[in-house]
Amino acid sequence: MPPGITTLAADTPTLSAANTGFMLICSALVMLMTPALAFFYGGMVRVKSTLNMLMMSFISLGIVTILWVLFGFSLAFGTDIGSVVGWSSDYLGLSGIGVTQLWDGYTIPVYVFAVFQLMFAVLTPALISGALADRVKFTSWALFITLWVTVVYFPVAHWVWGAGGWLYEMGVIDFAGGTAVHINAGAAALGVILVIGKRVGFKKDPMRPHSLPLVMLGAGLLWFGWFGFNAGSWLGNDDGVGAVMFVNTQVATAAAMLAWLGYEKLRHGSFTTLGAASGAVAGLVAITPSGGAVSPLGAIAVGAIAGVLCAMAVGLKYRFGYDDSLDVVGVHLVGGIAGSLLVGLFATGGVQSDAKGLFYGGGLEQLGKQAVGVFAVLAYSLVVSAILAFLLDRTIGMRVPEDDEISGIDQVEHAETAYDFSGAGGGAAPRTTSSDPGSTAAAKTKKVDA
Repeated sequence: MPPGITTLAADTPTLSAANTGFMLICSALVMLMTPALAFFYGGMVRVKSTLNMLMMSFISLGIVTILWVLFGFSLAFGTDIGSVVGWSSDYLGLSGIGVTQLWDGYTIPVYVFAVFQLMFAVLTPALISGALADRVKFTSWALFITLWVTVVYFPVAHWVWGAGGWLYEMGVIDFAGGTAVHINAGAAALGVILVIGKRVGFKKDPMRPHSLPLVMLGAGLLWFGWFGFNAGSWLGNDDGVGAVMFVNTQVATAAAMLAWLGYEKLRHGSFTTLGAASGAVAGLVAITPSGGAVSPLGAIAVGAIAGVLCAMAVGLKYRFGYDDSLDVVGVHLVGGIAGSLLVGLFATGGVQSDAKGLFYGGGLEQLGKQAVGVFAVLAYSLVVSAILAFLLDRTIGMRVPEDDEISGIDQVEHAETAYDFSGAGGGAAPRTTSSDPGSTAAAKTKKVDA
């Protein structure tokens, strides 16, 4: 998020139709990222968990939207209270906001800012869901989202982006969500999985993605939506900063994908589609906090470093024994940490602010600020998320029964399956005749292949 802008009366902004339209488009792109994430995660799980994985993302669109309107926007972006949380009665229910009332210091309406930030709030808990694949009750997950965004996401968003928030005032740079979104979600994922435990068969049974085409589709849509996520976070398009962020988003993502694939080839001997998709997401995560502070060459460095670090980190779950099903910790937590800290090295001082990193003569000051932001959000989210998961597990229970997990969570929780293997609607069976001695064998072969 850009820093606050102080204006004189003569310079009071007026509503810009161009910036308003631009931000509404960016909001729509960020909204697309949640169903894109559903496809990305949905393809990575086994067939029997596909629908549940999709629903764990989609339900966030419903729950978080209502909470944001009722009180979430007020908690995150209302008048500061103690540098920890916001509160403004005019924002409750979005009922006290004028149609043309501008967000302070900018040329877009408050409504536009509110809906843009809503899409960030929706996406963040959906990111957590990938770590919990195959084993969580849907009702418990919905309640966890409700509690988590209220006591973790809304306050942390205020710390990082809200006027008066303590990390904002300290000068921590987080252009579009390295701390508030990715470290926040990754730390929460780690906290929850430490409480609920491993999937049945972890480290024993193969748990390969059931549809890599779905994974690639999801990754491509995430890449597309991320341009709105990142470039839109400057809240306008007047001074070129958003354009730099757009370029850096593309550059870092490309670098991370190549770096992940290179590491994968050296380490495992193959270039995989899952590696390409995961590397792209790692680059998107890492450039999110840093892209408004670095040059395109710096973006290459950020992406390449994140690609290798995240590729290395995904294997840590097997070494340390925590079951991060779809590598939320390895990609989002590690990628968010890398991107946030690298601001302290590669910030040029010539894009979003005059803060310079170590490699541009700024010393260690900015790196120190970034480290405070990283570890404050990580610790708060990890501890509070684990407490929430523990309380839910001890009351209504977080996990489905073991038999239900083995048989398939889709049928148990949603009374549906992702694919119909019964053959209904598949066309007529081939005719066989006694005069064709090979026809019976051919028909059997067809049946086996189906």
